Amino acid sequence: MKVLTWIGGVVLVLAVLVGAAAMNRDFVLSAIARLKKPHVEPNMPVVWNQGPPAPPTGDRPPNIVFILADDMGYNDITGDGGGVAGGAVPTPNIDSIAHDGISFTHGYTGNATCAPSRAAIMTGRYATRFGFEFTPAPVAFERMVGTESEPGAIVKPKFFKDRVKDVPPLDTLAMPASEITIAELLKTRGYHTLHFGKWHLGGAPGTRPEQQGFDESLGFIAGASMYLPENDPNVENSKQPWDPIDRFLWPNLPYEVQFNGSKMFEPKGYMTDYLADEAVEAIRANRNRPFFMFFAPNAVHTPLQATKADYDALPQIKDHRLRVYAAMVRNLDRNVGKLLQALKDEGLDQNTLVIFTSDNGGAGYIGLPDINKPFRGWKSTFFEGGVRAPFFMRWPGQIPAGSHFDYPVGHVDIFATAAAAAGAGLPTDRKIDGVDLIPYADGKATGRPHQTLFWRSGQYKVVLDGDWKLQSSESQNKVWLFDLASDPTEQHDLSKAQPDRVKTMLAMLAAQDKEDAKPLWPSLLQGPVFIDHPEGVPQKAGEEYIMWDN
Repeated sequence: MKVLTWIGGVVLVLAVLVGAAAMNRDFVLSAIARLKKPHVEPNMPVVWNQGPPAPPTGDRPPNIVFILADDMGYNDITGDGGGVAGGAVPTPNIDSIAHDGISFTHGYTGNATCAPSRAAIMTGRYATRFGFEFTPAPVAFERMVGTESEPGAIVKPKFFKDRVKDVPPLDTLAMPASEITIAELLKTRGYHTLHFGKWHLGGAPGTRPEQQGFDESLGFIAGASMYLPENDPNVENSKQPWDPIDRFLWPNLPYEVQFNGSKMFEPKGYMTDYLADEAVEAIRANRNRPFFMFFAPNAVHTPLQATKADYDALPQIKDHRLRVYAAMVRNLDRNVGKLLQALKDEGLDQNTLVIFTSDNGGAGYIGLPDINKPFRGWKSTFFEGGVRAPFFMRWPGQIPAGSHFDYPVGHVDIFATAAAAAGAGLPTDRKIDGVDLIPYADGKATGRPHQTLFWRSGQYKVVLDGDWKLQSSESQNKVWLFDLASDPTEQHDLSKAQPDRVKTMLAMLAAQDKEDAKPLWPSLLQGPVFIDHPEGVPQKAGEEYIMWDN
């Protein structure tokens, strides 16, 4: 709560300064940097609730371990021939989830940014159905300021100024407590529920993880944290000078976690290592009862920080920023391996459903051009690079090893899949957009789980209908139409050649809009995100961009 109050001070500073000189970025950021960080206690031990001393008799429902990476690019995984720096960083542990189970090759995220995607995961519903349409501030404000960094970019300080008065306090920008989370649903089946890492779905009473179904929660409520203090002798840092988000994070992000609403305290060592080590302890504590673990480290989100050991292990990568990022991927994979090994060590791996994905595509603002290859687009865009993610499941005896499923599936399906595995019925008082994927994974069901999938961020809207994908940026009066069956990397816009299809699909978007709720708070920015180059790379005349609302 204190962190959110401090961040609220950041928002206030920005609101006061927003009218000045089209928001001079350096002036605003220096003012933010002078705000006092919240107090953080020294590291303290975490004591996990211990399950029964002996396993239950009779059949036991499967444990469910859901691993959610943060801003991981589609090309960061080596399993299908990709990988960071041309495959220089193997990801054998993450790859093993697919090799021992199934890869959903057309796995789509709930949104192109962190928080709305997580809201869709937690509820099995398009987050726009309950108004959680935009990522809470203050990162969004910094992104608005940052649109100045691109030549020809469109900055709209009046857009912000006219709407900021309608934004409620920061800690109330949350997923409504009335939504039913995976954790709440699984508790009805006797599951012990555990959360690790990033939440980003609210900090007000009633919206915190331990109040949204999680018995135990170790992590941070806001959208990011330092991995280590900047000057720690065991860290390698990479700063992106062109990105004002990055310049905001370094002086202002705390290095902290919280356990079940405790005071904030320092983790022990590198953040991803710490969270994984504690998750291993929690697996041991819960070995004799069914549990649901939501493991959501902030890796590989900025700030880019790697352990020196991981950095030193990659001397073949000469570019410092790429090497730091690659070291972060290496570290994440190793920590996924810790969790998988703990399940084996406790004799649980054969009765555990493991799910791995990322909340959205890789971020263009880190300046690395290949992280989403072969796709166009980045985080914040609904091009494939922003919404296609690795999506793997492993459940021995239920999902055949080495399987692939090539029809589109989505984050919204995780809720229904976990519910079915646990034997829980779906809520009947609301629309659930996801479906149980296990019948498709084990071959008992065929065909498409979804004929259509929808995304919306303000005026920027997308529908996937079969293999046809329409993107509409209303503020640009522009649409893109792609046939993903023949053009999976969205190179050839067919909107002018197929006006009737465009009209039909725009009508589908309009119909979906009528089902969705009004945003719980307004977007405060509208700025361009270029599709074909990351930030930090010179812009070429005529390059395409989308207008992103947040």
